Amino acid sequence: MRPSDLPEVRDLRLFSTMSDANFASMMQAAYLQTFPNQLDLITEGDPADFLYVVIEGCVELYANSNGRSATMGMVRPVGTFILAAVLKDAVYLMSARTCDKSKILLIPAENVRTAFENDAAFARAIIVELASCYRGVVKEHKSLKLRSAVERLANRLLRYHEDQGATGSLELPHDKRRLASMLAMTPENLSRAFNTLKPYGVEVDGGTIHLKDVPSLTNLAKPNPLIDDRAT
Repeated sequence: MRPSDLPEVRDLRLFSTMSDANFASMMQAAYLQTFPNQLDLITEGDPADFLYVVIEGCVELYANSNGRSATMGMVRPVGTFILAAVLKDAVYLMSARTCDKSKILLIPAENVRTAFENDAAFARAIIVELASCYRGVVKEHKSLKLRSAVERLANRLLRYHEDQGATGSLELPHDKRRLASMLAMTPENLSRAFNTLKPYGVEVDGGTIHLKDVPSLTNLAKPNPLIDDRAT
């Protein structure tokens, strides 16, 4: 890594409380690299050689089995992925590829494990990160189990709407194929779900979605903080 890159990385929540000595040791063989769009980063089943931290851009986590493929999640700045596999010295359970031009920090897994053993502040930060990831997975699982496809889409649109300033319209942050996969739907089911939402003021114009009746859509979606609040 270039010395000029270190302050940007040092300020990340995961590393900000580490001692200077342990941070410097962990970063000795790390590197910050910019990757082009649609580049495969890791493959499920391979050993976890690095911890990845998304600094800029977006990374899709996905999995394959029996001829099927599913998007498991999207990682945006500043987010880590494959942290659990790194700590357990295990194989990747998911594959990852860039969705945009992305700047990603790669830290050797062995260095991360050594810092975890030697730096109590870093260990606490990792535990908080893993706890946040676990709670996120539980919330996603609850949404899949307790909501219909239309309700999942309605809540996701309300989330995107709020994230983008609640102006009455939003841009889908992913293409519709990825959105369908994230919501455990086929593209055809996603199209039908959008049609079902038309009476609730949802108008689709390519990747732009207009919400003409947010109260009606909210009444249908029934957002639940124990599922939809990403801050807790």
